Amino acid sequence: MWNKVDNKLTKKFEFKNFIEVCAFFSKVAIISEKLNHHPKIIVEYNSVQIELFTHDKNNSVTEKDYNLADAIDKLS
Repeated sequence: MWNKVDNKLTKKFEFKNFIEVCAFFSKVAIISEKLNHHPKIIVEYNSVQIELFTHDKNNSVTEKDYNLADAIDKLS
């Protein structure tokens, strides 16, 4: 479930190991490029924290963010 905090959609994804983290990160990168909307991503050993907000709309949450969140959810 995505949380809306401080004008951002945020979600943490947890994995068994770093290889799974990297695979997930790569899939998110491909989707982000296709949608031309790039998230803030924090990668750790077994987790990925994603923050979505739209820079050119005063760093607020827009339809682009919800679309990307939906696409990312379909990966997991």
